[in-house]
Amino acid sequence: MNSLPVGYLALVLHAHLPYVRHPEYEYFLEEEWLYEAVTETYLPLIEVFDRLMADRVPFQLTLTISPPLAAMLEDTLLQQRCLGHLTRLIELAGKECVRTRGDPQLAPLAEFYRLRFESALDLYRNRCQCNLLTAFRQYQHQGVLEIMTCAATHAFLPNYAVQPEVVRAQIQIAADDYRRVFGRDPKGIWLPECGYFPGLDPLLADEDIRFFFTDAHGILHATPRPLYGTYAPVFCPDSGVAAFGRDLESSKQVWSAREGYPGDGDYREFYRDIGYDLDPEYIGPYVQPDGTRKNTGIKYHRITGSVGLGAKLPYHPQQAGRKADLHAGNFMFNRERQIDHASRIMGRPPIIVAPYDAELFGHWWYEGPIWLEYLIRKVAYDQGVFQLITPAEFLRRHDTHQLCAPSFSSWGDQGYASYWLNETNDWIYSHLHQMGFRMIAAAGRYAAPTHLQRRALNQAARELLLAQSSDWAFIMKAGTMVQYAADRTRRHGARLFRLLDDLDSGRVDEVWLSKVEYLDSILPEIDYRKYLPNEELRMQMGGTI
Repeated sequence: MNSLPVGYLALVLHAHLPYVRHPEYEYFLEEEWLYEAVTETYLPLIEVFDRLMADRVPFQLTLTISPPLAAMLEDTLLQQRCLGHLTRLIELAGKECVRTRGDPQLAPLAEFYRLRFESALDLYRNRCQCNLLTAFRQYQHQGVLEIMTCAATHAFLPNYAVQPEVVRAQIQIAADDYRRVFGRDPKGIWLPECGYFPGLDPLLADEDIRFFFTDAHGILHATPRPLYGTYAPVFCPDSGVAAFGRDLESSKQVWSAREGYPGDGDYREFYRDIGYDLDPEYIGPYVQPDGTRKNTGIKYHRITGSVGLGAKLPYHPQQAGRKADLHAGNFMFNRERQIDHASRIMGRPPIIVAPYDAELFGHWWYEGPIWLEYLIRKVAYDQGVFQLITPAEFLRRHDTHQLCAPSFSSWGDQGYASYWLNETNDWIYSHLHQMGFRMIAAAGRYAAPTHLQRRALNQAARELLLAQSSDWAFIMKAGTMVQYAADRTRRHGARLFRLLDDLDSGRVDEVWLSKVEYLDSILPEIDYRKYLPNEELRMQMGGTI
């Protein structure tokens, strides 16, 4: 490959899950979001990175690990439960090998899954010692992965712009936790849901964060209009922080289930699972304790086409792998043409920023990790137009960019926050704002708290942060697990108000506080003083209190 590429491609994977940890129950359905992501996305990505490193394939990727996800990955209780999840999958796959014996189509698939699950368990337990952060830190140290932070609990920050102290706390607490986990300052941040509003970027600069991402229109509607569109970052005038815009063309090819690669008929069908297909007495021990059916992760059918689930054809992993190879080549070819065309117009190397939810790769699109591996190998050896790069490295190589103020924007439906503020979830924000006001006021009143008061204040801050997770509003809009999302919002609000009421009354219940600290144990080094009232900040950002 040429030492001076025509342009660059930044592949960005955003890994995040809401903080779900229920030690008070032996089994909790929503905890399986983590176990499924570990089994189907994070471990397969580690396998890909390990193979690339073993073969000395040059590459650079960017990965968000949100603070809630990091907390769950390093939690010993959840690690043990994840081990149990993998062990049950191996047991079920073994039974499937017996049940499907002699079936020329299903028997090889059952054996395929058994081997996959055994490999995943070995990787999780032996390579990673049950903590996937170990592997990801190693990749960052080796220079092939740039790990970004996120807001502390993935709050949709524009909806809290009227409370600058709340926004600042989400950023500062996230940066502090990143330093605890990764031992260095974060260079970049994934703004949850790509939610940006004017005035946010100086708070990023205060933490020495150098770049963030917006959806395409956040850059295209910037002031003044950028000369190079989304093919170059812009520097925010008030902070010097770089804003990178999402490339629409490359995103659509991967994101879209209808027009993109994941909808191809040869790929595995997500919605056909033996958890729903097989006899309840047989599958019962591997679904919910009450017998309610759920996905097991063993799926024997491919997408096939626009047919009902009952008409899906058998899945062929080798055929799907060949299709992933073809699609990786097609994606690379399109980026070559796109970069070559853009560079001729710009007269400088363009960068294509292609961000995706990490869980798309493996969980939703089963072949996504192998597609990614094929793409990385092809980029390294089968073309000479562009290089893979991280935004931090791009800024190091190219440090002169236009000054532009990005516009308010998000990604998702319509691109202007409608998914996180609508008739299904608008009721939560009056409560969340009241919680924020109480937290800010409490932080200002307790300048020299006792040890017990400090614990209560820190736990109140945790409860506020957990209630602010954008995942709850998202779930309410999507219409899945709505009751759980509403319960989480109410539960954290109730705990915050009780903690602050107890503080005001001078009677903190230490036994109850200890219980809540154990249940909601995220962010171990949190400091409630991040919420100290700041009149100058409010004037600067136009917030009220």
